[in-house]
Amino acid sequence: MRVIIGGGSGFVGRELTRLLRGKGHEVTLISRHAGPDRITWEDLDAGGLPPCEGAVNLAGENLMNPLRWWNESYKQDLFSSRIDTTRALARAIGSAPTPPRSWVLVTGVACYRPSPTALYTEDSDWTPFDLLSQLVKDWEGVGRLPEDVATKTRQVVIRPGVVLGRDGGAMRQMLTPFWLGLGGPLGSGQQPFPWIHVSDLAGIIAHSLECTTAPPSGRDGPEVLNGVAPALDTNREFTGALGRALRRPTLFPVPGFVLRALMGAERAVVLTEGQRVEPKRTLETGYQYQYPHLQAALEEIVGR
Repeated sequence: MRVIIGGGSGFVGRELTRLLRGKGHEVTLISRHAGPDRITWEDLDAGGLPPCEGAVNLAGENLMNPLRWWNESYKQDLFSSRIDTTRALARAIGSAPTPPRSWVLVTGVACYRPSPTALYTEDSDWTPFDLLSQLVKDWEGVGRLPEDVATKTRQVVIRPGVVLGRDGGAMRQMLTPFWLGLGGPLGSGQQPFPWIHVSDLAGIIAHSLECTTAPPSGRDGPEVLNGVAPALDTNREFTGALGRALRRPTLFPVPGFVLRALMGAERAVVLTEGQRVEPKRTLETGYQYQYPHLQAALEEIVGR
């Protein structure tokens, strides 16, 4: 199988590429710069989608980029980097003489309103309530294929929680203070903490690409999978588990007002609030998690 990946040079993209190539699949990346096994977004616009059986979009400005302040320019980049690339890939799929068998878009659980009690599955109704939930709505909207193409191409939307791995994502910023014994709960620590090991997120994407079931009717829209571990952990439980994995104390809570001052209120809410998210349909697809439990996931990460 040949797979085209937008944003494949990022944290999740590197893991997915390694997994797919290890399974014997051919991978071509779409990136800013051309190279071996790579095309650019300009190439995609000019020449259309290369022949392939699967397409994935992972492109997007890093939400937690510590080098960028939360201002209007950054917010615009968050939207454009996701929506423009998704629209470009969806259009290329729609106009391809032979569209791919599968089209996988990776968005996020920010569509679900934070709550300490509500339990969300893929069947949960939701409407935008803040900037990030509006981003998810717009993002997923531009990724939908025309109905005539959707009868040929399976559309899958995967909504991951916090992606954990040593080589990128949130862990890259957290490991140093935790190693120094300066880690602690964020805000109250009681907020839900939906998470997934990067190997499992790559695994769910690959599992979706390899599905041979006929695509559902385009009238029903994409198949949604929650890309989270089946555990329901809180931020305090995550903090304790990471401290045990590193054999370090976790005595220094970070108050919510500090996070808001450092990161901006709209970005800090990702860490100070959370959603209880269940991967109901993901499990129903038959996907077998490598890391369903937090302690084992963190020990694998810090033990690399």
